[in-house]
Amino acid sequence: MKGYVTIKVWGYSTERLLNLCGNHDILVWDIVNHGDYDTLNISIEGFFALKPLLKKTGTKASVLKRYGLPFFVSKMQRRKIFVIGLVGCMLFWILTSGYIWNIKIEGNYVLTEDVLMDYLTEQGVHAAMKKKQLRIEELEESLREEYDVITWTSVQVEGTTLLIYIKENDMPEYDQSGQQENAEGMDLIATRSGTVSYIITRSGVPQVALGDQVEKGTILVSGAVPVYNEDTTVRKYQFVEADADIILRYSESVSVKRDILYEEKQYTGKQKNMPLFGIRDKEWSLGLGRIPYDTYDISEEKNQVRLLDHLYLPLFYGHRTVQEYEMVQQKYTEDEMKNIMQDEWSKIISTLEEKGVQITEKNVTIKKNDNNWVLNARMQLEESAVRLVPTQTEPIAEESSEDELPEETQAVQENR
Repeated sequence: MKGYVTIKVWGYSTERLLNLCGNHDILVWDIVNHGDYDTLNISIEGFFALKPLLKKTGTKASVLKRYGLPFFVSKMQRRKIFVIGLVGCMLFWILTSGYIWNIKIEGNYVLTEDVLMDYLTEQGVHAAMKKKQLRIEELEESLREEYDVITWTSVQVEGTTLLIYIKENDMPEYDQSGQQENAEGMDLIATRSGTVSYIITRSGVPQVALGDQVEKGTILVSGAVPVYNEDTTVRKYQFVEADADIILRYSESVSVKRDILYEEKQYTGKQKNMPLFGIRDKEWSLGLGRIPYDTYDISEEKNQVRLLDHLYLPLFYGHRTVQEYEMVQQKYTEDEMKNIMQDEWSKIISTLEEKGVQITEKNVTIKKNDNNWVLNARMQLEESAVRLVPTQTEPIAEESSEDELPEETQAVQENR
């Protein structure tokens, strides 16, 4: 802070000079002998007090290097623009550090980041907001209340980054008895038309049998279990959630056509690079004149200015590349068309497998025409095409029996 210098000392008696420095309480350190001269470090105050001792001992001294704040300040006085920029940069840093410039969400699987970001925006949480406007505990509680799938939340602020950690639970809710909560009862209905090829009922009353043809919306298993009187009439219904393994078989045809001729994008090699920068949600591109191409692609690369791991600034920089291209007509070879049609068939199979559909029979033909190839497939499919809906069965009001009538009413009936 006070500064010091490295000096070179030479002359008649440098040893005597060092002894006199000790007698006059002048601090020197890092003394190195170079034969004809010595080098040492000395404070600025001690350097000015050295002048009479140099005359007394017949030695000389010269400054080799300068260190410390006093010399830095003197240099900065000659660089006013640099000082102004440094002060402005520090003020800008201090000002922007009071805002949120980046939001990160971790732990979400069921809820997409877009959904959560939209909700945060509705709650007034967004980039460029002041940190003091953020209510962390209220935000954590509102996230749990808004989305039942969220069981735990943690909101933290690190630098200018808002970190939101959540934990999801997509398991259904159960009551203390272990049964899934449902007071009204649920029916299993068919989501498509088909033939029942397999059925095992665990809960509810089956409404169809093996081999029955059903239409879309048909009730397969009812969630209303009847309780009968002695005369086989229905006394009441006990409502449960229907549970069964049911597989429907149905037929489906698929046709795919692909043209032999196609247009391909070919780049000419001509391109134009334009630097860009941005502040918050505004961007500027330093392009010189208009784009000189009729058909072109634009790609860009942007980076956000980051000082530390979580200290982001609302500044972006990068470049934008404009590439010219031409559309050229090409023609697939026979081998390429075979591969294309095989890929199309693989996509069909993959899509069905993702939906849990099994192919029991298939008849696939590929027809080659002058301008296109056509794939036709006739398939027998099986899938568990069912879903739960609230039961449509109305409850039956229980009638009071004669034994349950009040004593006064029974006495009146006996007198009659």
